[in-house]
Amino acid sequence: MPQPRPSPPRSVIGSLVVIAAVVGGTAAAFGYTAGWFSPDRITPNRMVDAFGPDTDARLGHRRNHAKGLCFTGSFEASGAGAALSRAQMMAQGSYPVVGRLNLGVTDPVATDASARVRGMSLQVRTPDGGEWRSAMIDLPFFPVSTPQAFYGLMQASASKDPGAMPAFAAAHPELGNFGAWAKTAPWTGSFAEERYNSINSFVFTDASGRNSTVRWSMQPEATPMPIPHEELERRDASFLEGEIRQRLASGPVRWRMTVTVANPGDPTADPSKAWPEDRRTVEAGTLVLSAVQAEADGPCREINYDPTVLPDGMRTSDDPFPAARSAAYAKSFDRRTAESGHYPRTAAVGARP
Repeated sequence: MPQPRPSPPRSVIGSLVVIAAVVGGTAAAFGYTAGWFSPDRITPNRMVDAFGPDTDARLGHRRNHAKGLCFTGSFEASGAGAALSRAQMMAQGSYPVVGRLNLGVTDPVATDASARVRGMSLQVRTPDGGEWRSAMIDLPFFPVSTPQAFYGLMQASASKDPGAMPAFAAAHPELGNFGAWAKTAPWTGSFAEERYNSINSFVFTDASGRNSTVRWSMQPEATPMPIPHEELERRDASFLEGEIRQRLASGPVRWRMTVTVANPGDPTADPSKAWPEDRRTVEAGTLVLSAVQAEADGPCREINYDPTVLPDGMRTSDDPFPAARSAAYAKSFDRRTAESGHYPRTAAVGARP
């Protein structure tokens, strides 16, 4: 007779409600593809469907990380990143950026205080025709280690069976680390005070052909100021947009791009495992946010921030999630563009592909 699975520790059980609440936010950043599953089990369309019914309010919007605003600015490359990648954006210089600050919610009119997960997406273009797109979140690591486990997490969090999440947690002990983060990580009152992480691993190739497996982070120039969640709940429903606009009135907002290089043996395919703090880091440059604009009329509206859009000198690694995300992002993009009439622009502006 099969032995019953051990019950998860109390610390994990106590985190399950919090985990279920933020799974939707992380899901947008880590979608699914049919590549690991037979067609009758899971497809990109079915994964996008898992984000919930297409209510009138959601039509024309991204299926997750649905609330956000556009920004424009530049990436001021220091040149130090050229030691890792031959991509032109790592050579010293200034390169234009179209980005998006966003919340891990499926409702485009959700209150800002309801979103445990915040995100940043970037499109950087260089004169040689190169393009780098990245979608980052403020989590330090992912809740689970594989796409298969992620699908199970989504199923468990949506299940009406009260035993579904405890059973999943017992089978996936790495979830306990994520639950602890969700319960204890400080909240801030500004997009500008968040550190945004690639979570996934990528391979950088330098001019000599040498490869390095890396992750990167955008570390804020602004000092994070922890604020009790209860105080944020008393603020305006869109306080984050108001705050970043007010901050910009005093000048640009900046983040330092820090690239972390894996050592041999580091878990490059497992985004649920953080790398040790002593790994080599390279300060590749500074992201400068100069202006923000409402998404309805903004330049980020029509951009699909597919993390597999990479310039020469960067490529995906053995981490399976970027390809999975790419497939789900494409389906979400197709749906929202077909529904654009439900999300009208408020001014006569052109769309950027």
